[in-house]
Amino acid sequence: MGLETMEPDPMWDAAAHGETVETLAAWADEITVKVWGGDWCGDCGGQLPGFGAALAAAGVPDDRVEHYPVEKEEDGSKVGPGVEEYGIELIPTVVIERAGEELARFVEEEPVPIAEYLAEQLREREAPA
Repeated sequence: MGLETMEPDPMWDAAAHGETVETLAAWADEITVKVWGGDWCGDCGGQLPGFGAALAAAGVPDDRVEHYPVEKEEDGSKVGPGVEEYGIELIPTVVIERAGEELARFVEEEPVPIAEYLAEQLREREAPA
């Protein structure tokens, strides 16, 4: 089951985010993007559509993007696939991995959009050949 909130925002302007799109495109075939979120979550609804649009603009293949739907317990804790393993406390959380190694992580409270934040982290690493 996928996250409806990952449907790309049709109003997102790839041209306005050229460097971000270029960075994600350079890594597109090397990475796995793991997205924890909930369609019930306001922060996810506000942030994930733009991220979905950035991934689409960068040509990141759908089979390299994994969705992990999260539910919230009465006490506010999060439950769902990989939540404990990856230490997910806030959503959306996005982890980018290459060959099982975590390269970048975005957690809900970062002050910039998801794609921009992750692209900045990827630029600090040696780009794939």
